Amino acid sequence: MKIILFGPPGAGKGTQASLIQKQFDIPHLSTGNIFREAIKNETELGKKVKKILDAGDLVPDHVVVDLVAEELEKDHYANGYILDGFPRTVSQAESFDQLLKSKKQNLDAFIFLKVPEEELVKRILARGEGRSDDTEEGVRKRLAVYEKETKPVKEYYEENDIVFEVDGTGTVDQIFARIRALLEN
Repeated sequence: MKIILFGPPGAGKGTQASLIQKQFDIPHLSTGNIFREAIKNETELGKKVKKILDAGDLVPDHVVVDLVAEELEKDHYANGYILDGFPRTVSQAESFDQLLKSKKQNLDAFIFLKVPEEELVKRILARGEGRSDDTEEGVRKRLAVYEKETKPVKEYYEENDIVFEVDGTGTVDQIFARIRALLEN
């Protein structure tokens, strides 16, 4: 199963991806985790990404696509994966589709976690990841960038009839039950 788990910052993508991973034994690929690891290890990519993220901007498409393509070459992704945090732009989605076509593969599901903005702000401020933009103003800026640059990815995939909207409110278990029911069908 090849799945994209999609939604705004704070929607719970990472949490739900971990539960899907355990339930269906599918590896989870989070570009955010790859970037955080690079930042923590102060690699060249990490330093570059930190500067971009601290400004509240998105990492350039070519950097992200190359990173994901390289990661997906690893054997443990051969039977499927959950992508979380990718693609973030239509350009990334188009490049990813080309990658899949070159490997004669298809995406099975694009799961969109739908959560109201006020709930997103509350969640992000409560989790306190220590990002320099974890202020109400910074969070709202990230959500505005998402609306402008990332949400169009959902519209791009809607043309392929693989988009499934899931109510992302409620408890972690309630949200996961909705996703699990969708994937089991």
